[in-house]
Formats: sequence, C-alpha cells, structure tokens
Amino acid sequence: MATKHEQILEYIDGLPIGEKISVRQIAKALNVSEGTAYRAIKEAENKGYVSTIERVGTIRIERKKKENIEKLTYAEVVNIVDGQVLGGRTGLHKTLNKFVIGAMKLDAMMRYTGAGNLLIVGNRTKAHEYALNAGAAVLITGGFDTDEEVKKLADELQLPVISTSYDTFTVAAMINRAIYDQLIKKEIVLVEDILTSIENTSFLRTSDKVSKWFEHNRETTHSRYPVVDQNMKVQGMITSKDVLGVDHDLTIDKVMTKSPMTVRGKTSVASAAHMMVWEGIEVLPVVDDHNKLEGIISRQDVLKALQMIQRQPQVGETIDDLVTNQLVVDKGKVKGEDIYRCEVTPQMTNHLGTISYGVFTTIVAEAANGILRGFKKGDLVVENMTIYFLKPVQMDSALEIYPKVLEAGRKFGKVDVEVFNEGILVGKAMMMCQLIDRN
Repeated sequence: MATKHEQILEYIDGLPIGEKISVRQIAKALNVSEGTAYRAIKEAENKGYVSTIERVGTIRIERKKKENIEKLTYAEVVNIVDGQVLGGRTGLHKTLNKFVIGAMKLDAMMRYTGAGNLLIVGNRTKAHEYALNAGAAVLITGGFDTDEEVKKLADELQLPVISTSYDTFTVAAMINRAIYDQLIKKEIVLVEDILTSIENTSFLRTSDKVSKWFEHNRETTHSRYPVVDQNMKVQGMITSKDVLGVDHDLTIDKVMTKSPMTVRGKTSVASAAHMMVWEGIEVLPVVDDHNKLEGIISRQDVLKALQMIQRQPQVGETIDDLVTNQLVVDKGKVKGEDIYRCEVTPQMTNHLGTISYGVFTTIVAEAANGILRGFKKGDLVVENMTIYFLKPVQMDSALEIYPKVLEAGRKFGKVDVEVFNEGILVGKAMMMCQLIDRN
C-alpha cells in the first residue's frame, strides 16, 4: 500500500498542467498534516513537475524529458531573473522555445517574435501588446510596469508578462547561463538512463524458498538477484555463494546478504562505478526514495556507459573541461616521460588572482590519468590524492607538469606529480587509483 507521502506525489502528478497548488489545499484534499503536504510539494519541485514562484505560488508544470531539458518554462524564467508576474499567471507552466531581445524598431522586432517566444524588452508598451498578440510572452527589464490593458490581454491569452529589475544584457546572460547549466546536466549520464527496469528484472521475495533461486538461475542464467519484501522494498541480495550447500526449503531471508548497497535513479553513473569498484559489487539494485525496487544495474552496464561518455562531445563545458582543454602533451621518447603544459587563464584563478586549489587538483589528476593510460588501457577511479606542496601561481603563468609512475600493477596505480613554473617547483602531489579492465 502506498504511503501518505507517495499518495500526495501521485495526486500532484495527476493535476492538470498550469494548476496552482498550496500546502493547505493538499492537506485538506488528502486529509494529511500541512507538514506532510509541504514535504511532498518540495519533493515534487525537486522532481521537476511543480515550480514555486515568489508572490505567485506553486504551479504544476510540464515535466521535461532529458532530450528536451535545455528548454525552460516561463515559471523557471521568473525564478532565474527574480521576476514579478504582472499578468498571464495561468500560462507560467508553458515552455518557451527561444528568447528575442527587443533592441530594434517595432516592425523589425515583430518579424523575429512568434508563438512560444519570450520577448525581452524595456518599457515599450506597444511592443508588449504586439508580442502577446503574436503568441509570445514578455519580459520587461529595468523594473518597469506595463499598461492595465496589456495585463488584461496577458490574462486572456494565458501568456505571462514578467517584470525584472535587471537590465537586458544581464537578463540575457542569466537565461543563457541557466540553459548552459541544463545542457551540462543533459550530458551527465545517470543510473536511470542505463538501468534494467523492474519489468525486465528478476528478483526474489523474502518469503520465497531457496529452491526459487535455482528456478530463476535455470531460466535466466544469472546468479545475483535483489530480494524484496511484500511492499517491494529491497531487503537484501542473494548470490550463488549464499545458496551453496544450503537446504532448498529454507526461506531466502535466512541466507541472503541483508541491507545491501543500493543506488537511486538520479545517481551519476560515475558515482555508481566508484561504489562497484570499491566494494567489488557486480550488480546494484536501483531504488526510489522509499527504498522500493526500480531495477538493477550491472558492472557491464556501467562500463559501457563510461566508455560512451568518453566518446561523446560535451555540449556545455564544465570548469573541468575548460581546464583539461588547456593541457598540451609533449610526448617523451621513453614510456612514462610525457610532459604536460598548461597556461593559467583568468577562469582558473581564485579571488586573489592565483591558481585555485580545485583547478590545481584537476590539472594533477588529468596528468596522472594520462600517464597511467600509457601503461594500461582502460578506465580508472581515483582512490586518493595528496597535495603536499603548493605555492601561489598567478594568472597567465605557463606550467609544466611532470607525472611519474611509481607503481602500476594489474589493478592499481601510484603516480607522483611535480609542477613547475619558469623552472621553479610550485606544486607536488601523490595520486593513487584503481584500474578497471574494459573486458
């Protein structure tokens, strides 16, 4: 049976797009406390199917698919620009397909403005009216208001008119930044993208007998299964080792490994890989927020996904991408004697204008990764890194990075890294990692 929390989430998910909801309304409709209703609404907001806007309230919005993640709703725009909704609140759930900056004559502006657009413009009332009639929402910069007739038109057409105190350039930069961040999120592969869903997952119940494991094993040829209770909550994992020499009439809960490691759908594949490598796990159950089974991922699934990530171009660059793009490799004649060079750009510095600790860590890690890959083909996971010497390095400095492999076993690697600026030692680090076969 679903918990009160799950019932509220199902109720919210079933509401029509654009409907306004409140804690009091949810509490009354489902006969729960306001605290329970509040927590459920916050979770719905995290899941992306409601949006809370100051002075407007909480609105049911369209949940976006991953391939469409870079498109924003008008509700999200209000939050990004700290805006105030002047009219057309009922249209806040709609998705915009592009924004237009109104820095031109009215007739030219309208040629670029159409349905599903957002016109960013100052206090030009005629432009507000024309944009609404063309099917576009309006974002007024500089903190200006608009005419009452325009507000009424916005309400009739269900197209938001938003006012923000920021100037046009700042607003465009803020929206671009938000879209850029969404693109980076889109490129990060999550467990939910690669899992074997519950419909295709073989699992056992705590009340099943050990003989059931052998039946599943004959049917699927798999040897590892998650174990769930009557509410589909994961209670354990059972493998061939657990059933070896065991009475077939015993119940599964007597021989399973209890409280197994699990992951959520929103966990990144990289994090899941780290867990599996470190704990020596072949299969991980995927659960929801209430520990209910949603599927499984295997080590093979994770490795395939990691290899796919490496082959894909990054649409939105992260700070790590910016740093690693600066690294240039001078191949040494002898194996393991490569030199990495990097120029410190303003984006790599802290508020004092010297290289930031995080950027230095990325440079060291990338150099160590590169040198280790020369010894062993495959992927690697950093176990630990110790930076035991670091001098301030100012922007526009040219760094030379000398990674040296101290040890490279079948499953393990140890690298010492020295960093120089104009012949002077400015940093030293030691990094240890586990190596993963691609087989």
